[in-house]
Amino acid sequence: MKIALIIAQNNFRDEEYEVPKKTFEDAGFETTTLSKTTGICTSKFKKTVQATDSIDNIDVADYDAIVFIGGGGSAQFQHDVQAHMTAQEAINQNKVLAAICLAPSILALAGVLEGKNATAHPGEGVDILKQQGVNYIEQPVVVDGKIVTADGPASAKEFADKVVELLR
Repeated sequence: MKIALIIAQNNFRDEEYEVPKKTFEDAGFETTTLSKTTGICTSKFKKTVQATDSIDNIDVADYDAIVFIGGGGSAQFQHDVQAHMTAQEAINQNKVLAAICLAPSILALAGVLEGKNATAHPGEGVDILKQQGVNYIEQPVVVDGKIVTADGPASAKEFADKVVELLR
């Protein structure tokens, strides 16, 4: 099974990337890290990660799950057409779709969370969910069908575990 981890070029949240990646790999899944462009991506705490592919090249059919990683930098995907198409394709192909922290706002703006239960990081993330007709649930992790959302770094492990559960 393969999981796409989509991170911002800059200011993605370390724990929201590292904890799920380790959880997925420990469960035997293959992970691929994608961003807007290939190459070095820098986290909030200045760690660097290699994005091996661009989201512009993604073929959703190649993955069992699409996971958008949060942090302030994830706002770069809020109005990104390819990010929206990727989320919509994941739903259309009945894939697991997940987002943590501010990243659920990407899914909301892509139109895939309307009328669904979801959570996000308090503040801008929650505001966007509510504006897009999402049923905001104030919980660390919310699962609605094959969509998993989480509120931030402290929920990264539970978030990753829910994705693994859905894939099994």
